[in-house]
Amino acid sequence: MTAPASSEPAASYFARLGRLVLSSVRQLTGPSSDPHAREAARKFWRQGLVLIAFGAIAVAALMVAVDFPEIKLMPPRNSPDLWPVRILTDFGKAAFVLWSLFAVLVATILVAAGARDAMRARLLVVAAKLQYLLLALVVPIIAGELIKWVVGRGRPFVGPDPFTFAHFSGASAYASFPSAHAITSVALAFAVSTLWPRLRVPMIAYALLIIASRLVLLAHHPSDVTAGAVFGVIGAMAVRYWFAARGIGFSIGHDGAILPPAGTAAGPRKGVARGPSAP
Repeated sequence: MTAPASSEPAASYFARLGRLVLSSVRQLTGPSSDPHAREAARKFWRQGLVLIAFGAIAVAALMVAVDFPEIKLMPPRNSPDLWPVRILTDFGKAAFVLWSLFAVLVATILVAAGARDAMRARLLVVAAKLQYLLLALVVPIIAGELIKWVVGRGRPFVGPDPFTFAHFSGASAYASFPSAHAITSVALAFAVSTLWPRLRVPMIAYALLIIASRLVLLAHHPSDVTAGAVFGVIGAMAVRYWFAARGIGFSIGHDGAILPPAGTAAGPRKGVARGPSAP
């Protein structure tokens, strides 16, 4: 009979898939393993606090001096000539980017579970990078959505007064601060640039275009996108530290600096960055 012969490989495949997923979850949720993790944590907090301080000053200055006059410089809302901008802005929508990354990650893991050892190892490295990209967006986006709900700032089209608030309303018209598109595009630009430094310039251009589209469409104030950019960078930095402390993709130098994966233009020369353990 051919049934046992066909069912046994299937059972073996799903067993490998299950072990691969469990191994990845254990790595992500386990304790830090790098001896220099504390130095890296202190460095991250110092950098994060500096970004928060400068970001807060910039946001406050923009709210007072720029947000109101900027509204008058933008074209009328729902103008038919803005259709290219509406298409562009969708490429910075959190749901679009997150689901795209998630689909590629799932496909990579499914293929890796059935691949041979050498190919599986390469695919697991790719999967680790995709996990980083996905979580580098998820963390700041969730934090940003919580702040949106608490702050309840009115979008530019709600009225000319940039200090219009409806705290805890949850309405889309009062979900201006911070900009989710800015969080998504800047976090993605930061995360991609840490993995592939040669893509830094096009990724910065991508983030700036998405941010500009939100201003042109009167969806956000300048202070909203600035706050979103700060959220995106700090969130992606936090996830990068988390991965480095557990030896997933990144590594940590003796001075606490987080080193990019081996094989990148600026990758570490010593030590091999690893992905999830192969089952």
